[in-house]
Amino acid sequence: MKKNQFEKPHDSIKEPLVHIIKREDVPAWEAWGIRIVAVVLGMMVCALFIQGITDLNPFKVFGSMFNGALGSSSRIWQTLKDMALLLCISLGLAPSFKMRFWNVGAEGQILIGGLVSAALMIRFGNSMPSGILLMIMAGVSILAGAIWGLIPAYFKSRYNTNETLFTLMMNYVALQLVEFFVDIWDKKQSHSVGVINSSTKGGWMPYLFKQQFFLMVLIVAVLTIGMYFYLKQSKQGYEIAVVGESENTARYAGINVAKVIRRTVAISAGICGFAGFLEVSSVSHTISSLTAGGRGFTAIIVAWLGKFNPFAMTLISALLTFMSRGANQIASDFNFNKHASSILTGIILFFILGSEFFINYKLVFRKHGKEAA
Repeated sequence: MKKNQFEKPHDSIKEPLVHIIKREDVPAWEAWGIRIVAVVLGMMVCALFIQGITDLNPFKVFGSMFNGALGSSSRIWQTLKDMALLLCISLGLAPSFKMRFWNVGAEGQILIGGLVSAALMIRFGNSMPSGILLMIMAGVSILAGAIWGLIPAYFKSRYNTNETLFTLMMNYVALQLVEFFVDIWDKKQSHSVGVINSSTKGGWMPYLFKQQFFLMVLIVAVLTIGMYFYLKQSKQGYEIAVVGESENTARYAGINVAKVIRRTVAISAGICGFAGFLEVSSVSHTISSLTAGGRGFTAIIVAWLGKFNPFAMTLISALLTFMSRGANQIASDFNFNKHASSILTGIILFFILGSEFFINYKLVFRKHGKEAA
C-alpha cells in the first residue's frame, strides 16, 4: 500500500508539551499546604488590584478586612453567627453530595424550615412557654425540610429523574409559598411580617452567657461532631459512601439503594430545614424571601472544598465568612462600591477553587528533545 504523503513518520511525532496526571492519595498536610499557598497568592493579586485602581496601601485594606470580621467582641460574634449558619447548611448538604445526589435545593429547604417556624411563632408565640415552643419549632422545621427533600428523592429513586433540576425548581416553589403566607400575615401590605413577637419574644432563642448567638453556635458545633461520626463511623455513613461510589456495587453488596437515597436526602434536607429554624428563631426573628440569603448555594462550595469532612468544612466556612464580612468593612471604610469589594472576595475564592486542581492533578512537562517511542 502506498504511504500517504501527508502522514508523518511515527518517529517524528513528539510527546505533548504537558501531561495532566491524576494524583492518588495526596497527604492531608500537602493538600492544605497547597490551599494556604493559593490563599496567599490570591491576597497578592488582591493587593495588585487595590494598588491598580486606588492609591490605597493594600496592607491598610487587609487590616480593615480583619477589623471588620474580628475587630471587636460584637463583630466576632457576628462572624461566628454567619459562620455557624453557613456551616449548618453545609453539613446538611454533605451526606447527599457524598452519595452523589446533587441537592441544589438547600435554599428552598431553608425557606420551608423558616416558614413553619415563623408560622408557629405567630400562632403560639403569646400562648405557649417559649422553651416548649422552640422545641416544637425545631422538630417541625426538620420534618418540613425532610419532606421537601423527600419529594425529589422519591422521584430519583423510583424514576431516575434529574435531581439537580428537580431540587432547583423546588426552590422557586418554596419561595412563592413564603411570599404567599407573608402577604396573608402582613396586615399593612408591606410584604414583610416585621419582627415577630418583639414584645413577648415568644419563640426567640434565649441568650446564653449574655450572648445572643452562643446557643446557636454551640448547637452547630455539636451537630458538626455528630455529622463527622455519622459519615465516618456509622453503618449508614458506610452505605452512603458505597452508593456514592457505585450503585451497582451497592446493590451487589445487598444495600437497598432506593431506601438509602430517600433516607439520606431526608436527613440532608431536614438539617437545611433546621438551619431555617435557627435563622428565624435566633437571628432575624422574621420570615421573608431573603431568609436563605443565598447561603444554600455558597454551602455547596463549602461542602465540595471540604471533601464532605465536617471539620474541614468548618475551616472553609470560617474563611468564606471572614472574607464576606471583611469585604463589607472595606467597602465602608474606603468608600469601595459593593462590586469592588466583591471582586476581592471573588479573586481569593478563585484561587481556592483553582487549588483543588493542583491537589487532584499534577502537570508533567515533556523533557527537552524527547520524542514518543
